[in-house]
Amino acid sequence: MASVDLGIDLGTATVVVYDSTQGIVLKEPSVVAINTKTDEVLSVGEEAYRMLGRTPDKIRAVRPLQDGVISDFNSTEKMIQSFLRKVGGNQIIRPRVAICVPSGITEVESRAVVDAAVAAGARKVYLIEEPVAAALGAGIDISKPNGHIIVDIGGGTTDIAVLSLNGVVCKTSLKVAGDKFDQAIVRYVRSTYDVLIGEKMAERLKMEIGSVFFNEDEDISTDIKGRNLRTGLPQKLTITRSELKEVLLEQAMNIVVAVQQILEKTPPELAADISVNGLVMTGGGSMLHGLDRLISHYTKVNAFLAEDPVDCVAIGTGKAFQYLGDFFDGFVTSSTHKH
Repeated sequence: MASVDLGIDLGTATVVVYDSTQGIVLKEPSVVAINTKTDEVLSVGEEAYRMLGRTPDKIRAVRPLQDGVISDFNSTEKMIQSFLRKVGGNQIIRPRVAICVPSGITEVESRAVVDAAVAAGARKVYLIEEPVAAALGAGIDISKPNGHIIVDIGGGTTDIAVLSLNGVVCKTSLKVAGDKFDQAIVRYVRSTYDVLIGEKMAERLKMEIGSVFFNEDEDISTDIKGRNLRTGLPQKLTITRSELKEVLLEQAMNIVVAVQQILEKTPPELAADISVNGLVMTGGGSMLHGLDRLISHYTKVNAFLAEDPVDCVAIGTGKAFQYLGDFFDGFVTSSTHKH
């Protein structure tokens, strides 16, 4: 591999690695399978993801990141190490790595990210806030005195920021994102039908028929399978988009309120810019049907998806190396480290 500069979107649900010369070189689930008796890592990424909910007692498939931060340091280190090995092969030169982190990350949490990357083989580690990376990945020029608002909805966190002149004017991060939508669907099916479904099934439901803003003629349904909690037997159900709407809307309104609060803090001149530029949505969670229309309805600002919402943050993280000398306060977190 010619380049030794990598951008990593270390997401709660998915890890995406971007190489500045090759583009996206890896995209795999943030899952690690571990032998509980020996603590040996058996598989990482896509292979481990297929084991979720299907493992015997001696094997545990886990997500080492929760709500956008590291919850299992050793598993995270092994996961990053495995992905760097997949991307770099047997290269001798260790890469410089830029990793995007939630806006609300603490010093302790950011130190854990850096330590995990260094232990996995990174030569230097830089941290960049997710909304800034998303803006760079979406091709937005934030060096000018022109206000832009970014809403990045991942698996564990939603990050919202107003950007101008290479800096963050105001921002917030909340732990309501794709995973919370999945968990809400699991709870709904359990309480309504006495049927237990896994989070993978809930995610499929969300992606296929989930919506927070739609007309009656857009109502659709799909079949799911789970375990009946009364009989203990497998059961098949038909779920409609309309019955999931309130379940998902409750979570989505937390994001809407957070966007409104950021807009209220935005200086008037930048607010005027935003009314023209609109609101850019990135991250896999932003693709929930109707979410852009819901935000537009309540904020009166045109919300739209970035060109490549899923990979946007990883692309921007990889491009961040070009802007290291231009970053102002809040652009790269204060916990940027070199090793």
